[in-house]
Amino acid sequence: MIPAGFAYHRPRSLDEAIALLATHDDAARLLAGGHSLIPMMKLRLAAPDHLVDLQDIAELRAIRTEGESAIIGAMTTQAEVIGSELLSARCPILREAALQIADPQVRSLGTIGGNVANGDPGNDLPAVMMALGAVYRARGPKGEREIAARDFYRGPFTTALASAEILTAIRIPLPLAGHGHAYEKQKRKVGDYATAAAAVVLTLAQGNCTAAAVALTNVAGTALFAAAAGQALVGTRLDRAALDAAVKQATAIAEPAADQRGPVDFRTHVAGVMVRRAIQRAKERAA
Repeated sequence: MIPAGFAYHRPRSLDEAIALLATHDDAARLLAGGHSLIPMMKLRLAAPDHLVDLQDIAELRAIRTEGESAIIGAMTTQAEVIGSELLSARCPILREAALQIADPQVRSLGTIGGNVANGDPGNDLPAVMMALGAVYRARGPKGEREIAARDFYRGPFTTALASAEILTAIRIPLPLAGHGHAYEKQKRKVGDYATAAAAVVLTLAQGNCTAAAVALTNVAGTALFAAAAGQALVGTRLDRAALDAAVKQATAIAEPAADQRGPVDFRTHVAGVMVRRAIQRAKERAA
């Protein structure tokens, strides 16, 4: 099928884009990389009357530091995240996760903002942002605000963004030097969504875990922050008992749907396997 008819807008500034959204309200949709929206439009699952393309808004493209945080503009592509020396050195889990998104063609146009903002539970970066304690910056008619990634996702394709708000940037507290990290993903084939995936960020001091964050991809209607799983690791030496406890806590909150990737029990089991592998790899890197 081909998309239904729509009016195309290509604003040159963020204020212009916000004004278009405010004017057309629910009849307008934002276009970033387009890898989620355009296929839905072709299937007539989405039929916006107005399409607002963000490609020409230069202020949405940047990778820089701000104090002890990295700031990534929403229109920064996944390929640019992968190629960033700053992020590879200071926040390497982002590169690791971005390399597992689809394929090079998709990553050359797909944006980090689009990946985290549309609320698709299969997208890889929301769980990583939760594990990192990232904060999303949004701007709308009422001004700018920040929303923690862990509070952003409300349901499938439903987020905390208000009407006419645009996610403009992501602020990521840079992990301590020597931290451990891992994003483990099981999928059926290259480019596929995860059967289940897990992001882990932790720190060690003299072999003891002093901080840990665990998050899950594609085992519920949203990415999941497994707070209790991280807490099960803190104060331990990340031995088998600690890993068993973390896996138990993580899988307890998983609610995957039975689909072509497998039945519920299988996908829940895979989530536990990914959590265990991610903790083990993060421990090796921290050590």
